[in-house]
Amino acid sequence: MPKAFTPDDDALLAELGVEVETRKLVSRTPREERIIAGFEEIQRFTGEHGRAPQHGEDQDIFERLYAVRLDRIREFQECRELVEPLDHQKLLAGSRQAMATDTDELDDDALLAELGIEVEASPITELKHVRSTAEKKAVEDIANRERCENFDTFKPLFEQVQKELNSGLRETRNIRKDAGFLKTDIKQGESFILSGQTLYIASVGEPIRAPNGEFDARLRVIYSNGTESNILLRSLQRALYKDETSRIITDPGSAGPLFSDQAIDGDEASGTIYVLRSKSDHSLVTENRDLVHKIGVSNMSVEKRIAGAQLQPTFLMANVEIVATYELYNINRTKLENLIHRIFEPARLEIEIMDRFGRPVTPREWFLVPLFVIDEAVERIKDGTISGYRYDADSATLLRRG
Repeated sequence: MPKAFTPDDDALLAELGVEVETRKLVSRTPREERIIAGFEEIQRFTGEHGRAPQHGEDQDIFERLYAVRLDRIREFQECRELVEPLDHQKLLAGSRQAMATDTDELDDDALLAELGIEVEASPITELKHVRSTAEKKAVEDIANRERCENFDTFKPLFEQVQKELNSGLRETRNIRKDAGFLKTDIKQGESFILSGQTLYIASVGEPIRAPNGEFDARLRVIYSNGTESNILLRSLQRALYKDETSRIITDPGSAGPLFSDQAIDGDEASGTIYVLRSKSDHSLVTENRDLVHKIGVSNMSVEKRIAGAQLQPTFLMANVEIVATYELYNINRTKLENLIHRIFEPARLEIEIMDRFGRPVTPREWFLVPLFVIDEAVERIKDGTISGYRYDADSATLLRRG
């Protein structure tokens, strides 16, 4: 009996008249792999946002980088051919976008480097492309930072810090090594300005011993442009020293006691916090007479300040009574008033009245707050602890933050 012969799959297909195409193993260079990887990042962005990345100062640094990459891939035939089989989103069909100024100024070598294309060094005497300091810093930022995935959690914090800087509740102070700025000044919750950008210390890791025997720690630093880094404490300290424009942003309650009940030798009275109760017949006021208070700060006597109250929209076009006053000494009145209004913002009275010309006005210094809570807030401002508290309108109490 003849020995049975078992042909393989290709032989069987051949006997059936089916041509078999031999697959070739694709071997790519490291450069090509980097270009593909860069294009896949653009695809992931497009999938997440439903659009191709765009240029513009209002976009975050990663989207702008992806936009530059996509433009270059579209421009270079070599790149187009490489990624075309992967382009299920039809990204290559788009036209090259108009770049923002900061990306237009980058030289070709820098842009090609972002595509993963290695560029041969020019002769040392040929200074064709000399990057500016700003461009070098941008490249360093990209290399050392990554996208902050939960930036939505931190964005309100940056907005609040900026608001408090604008209002005077916070200040910025120069950082100089000879002025005694230490590593211990970099703590969780602190904010700084470095290279013109605000940063926030989200966390400080466990203490570690540096090679020189000194203390160090790993930080999680969040930047206002939506990126973050996992930098060493000592590295951030050096960067702050190196940048002559770096600043530390003070805490709203870090200035110490803001005022005193008694003047000290050499002090001069600089104003008064006053708390007023309205005699208006507006329904919102009459229903909450004992809770509706105006809180302000003045550099004149309160009696003089409230003269003619019935003619002023800020006093609800009605007479008022003084229920409490607190003397100030050597204090920034505007800063203090902004601080008080920020604390009681959750209880701000939303009321609209007509001025004497019949125009609608919404006064902003009236709050639905019990007098005893205002007294407590004043005491906490005195001892410098107010930054650790917030006002809870539901319970009408000051609660510790966190």
